Amino acid sequence: MDDREEMRRLIDMIEKSAGSNTIEQAVDDLKTFANTASFLANKLDSRLKAGEVKKKKPAKSGKGIGLSKPAPPPIPKSRNTPKPQDSVSGLPQATSTSISQADYDKVKPVRPIGALSANEG
Repeated sequence: MDDREEMRRLIDMIEKSAGSNTIEQAVDDLKTFANTASFLANKLDSRLKAGEVKKKKPAKSGKGIGLSKPAPPPIPKSRNTPKPQDSVSGLPQATSTSISQADYDKVKPVRPIGALSANEG
């Protein structure tokens, strides 16, 4: 398993645990992950700016005798292809399952309403 696959696996684990743990634990896990990712991105950015990273050398071009042209890359199917709408309202259905801090900020606290008396009517 290479580093990218392991990173994706860990991200999947965080996503799955967010559904099974308490909200507080899920938020704490996501904050830890975000802080770590931010730290690493800043560290790598600093290395790039300092010139520590060696640039790739351009590939040497050969004569190419006897080589056929490479096949064109396959056209990937878009994940956003329109699907028939099943909803009555005609609005497209949400496809994203991720929740951002902005989503939490939009949610207003629920306030209890007063009890209804049996004599009203």
